[in-house]
Amino acid sequence: MKILLAVDGSTFSKKMLAYLATHDTLFTKDHDYTVFTAQPALPPRARAAVGKDVVESYYAEESEKVLGPVSKFLVRHGIDAKSTWKVGHAGEAISKLAEQGKFDLVVMGSHGHGSLVKLVMGSVATEVLAHCKVPVLLVR
Repeated sequence: MKILLAVDGSTFSKKMLAYLATHDTLFTKDHDYTVFTAQPALPPRARAAVGKDVVESYYAEESEKVLGPVSKFLVRHGIDAKSTWKVGHAGEAISKLAEQGKFDLVVMGSHGHGSLVKLVMGSVATEVLAHCKVPVLLVR
């Protein structure tokens, strides 16, 4: 099975990883894992002020802060996962990658913000559920 692990470095991502580690059917060397994070775009004026190289370096560093610990966790459990990141809105980026990458499952943690629906699932989770044609497993 081809599984996309959507992470953001939050405690909810850590809970999702802990959940995976306790479920042998999801957490096995037989699956193909990709760890993904999305970085919010910097405002255009900020990008223009510091230059393209600085901006790209910033995105790469911020992504590595999220992806690095997850990759180490997976390696400790014998899982060799790919990792990738994109700049943009997380919900859109996760949905797009899941479909274009032909993943069988998206696994992500969810957090609560704002209205009742967002309180239960979180805005990124809500957007992924609404737009993603790939099955999604939310871990809360």
